[in-house]
Amino acid sequence: MKSKFDYSKICSNFLKVLPQKQREIISRRFALGIKKAGKEKIKGETLESIGESFGVTRERVRQIEEDGFFKLKPEIKKYQEVFNYLYQYLKKQGGLKKEDALLADLAGSNSKSQILFLLTLGEQFQRIAESKNFHSFWTTENTSLSQAEKTISQLSEKLEKKGKPLNLKEVKQAGGSNQNVISFLEISKTIQKNSEGLWGLSNWPEINPRGVKDKAYLVFKKENKPLHFTAVAELIGPALPQTVHNELIKDPRFILVGRGTYALEEWGYEKGVVKDVIAKILKEARKPLNKEEILEKTLEQRFVKENTVLLNLSNKKYFLKNSQGDYTIREA
Repeated sequence: MKSKFDYSKICSNFLKVLPQKQREIISRRFALGIKKAGKEKIKGETLESIGESFGVTRERVRQIEEDGFFKLKPEIKKYQEVFNYLYQYLKKQGGLKKEDALLADLAGSNSKSQILFLLTLGEQFQRIAESKNFHSFWTTENTSLSQAEKTISQLSEKLEKKGKPLNLKEVKQAGGSNQNVISFLEISKTIQKNSEGLWGLSNWPEINPRGVKDKAYLVFKKENKPLHFTAVAELIGPALPQTVHNELIKDPRFILVGRGTYALEEWGYEKGVVKDVIAKILKEARKPLNKEEILEKTLEQRFVKENTVLLNLSNKKYFLKNSQGDYTIREA
């Protein structure tokens, strides 16, 4: 968003009314006019570091800074247009906006420090620091946070119930009449957006994959078919095939369905070796089954040769063949 205001000039004019020491302290606190390695430096100095350079305590620096802001208050009316502009921006966002997103919208890459200084100076703006559940954000109304919390709670319940991420359209529909649902979700740490633009609970692997196992899970979900572990390693990116194989075999979400080939358990694949699959098929059938029926059902579960199934089926320690040529489980 390109602004019509020269934030750097406005901030410079504000600071001109201050004594030199106060001007320097506030400039350093907000990194006003300071550049580093050719780029704007937006992280101001701490009270401690400034105090050390002046030979005073951090508390004394805080007092000087506070007094400086008090002196600047009367100057605000000269620049009421810019403060109204910032206020209207936040109002359109639902009364609040994540700090990073706000700076990206309003300041681009050149005026972030100045925007933060002006927001801090304006009495109608309040910064809410980062917490366990929220990213740092700016707000204009006390009711905005409670509305955001309510919306996030409702969406969290819907996501839990649905069990999968939502796209932008679905999120807006779930937000109901609240047109600012995206601004609310941006500040949340419990609901986040992944690289594909889908919104979900932050502890879901689809949203925040952690390690090889979660990345592999996402690959299976995207491909929607069984895969050999070498193909999974290639689709993940820079991953060693053996590392992927070791992780898949330990995670109950993945079922080994063939030589080196895995599928997701949630797709209906059964755990165990071929013998276990045959035993479960016969147990669920509750009647003897012929060779063709067992082959068909087993090959739906395992990517193996027919001879492998027949070899397991011929094991008299586990299976019996009756006079009609049908098979049952050998009782212990």
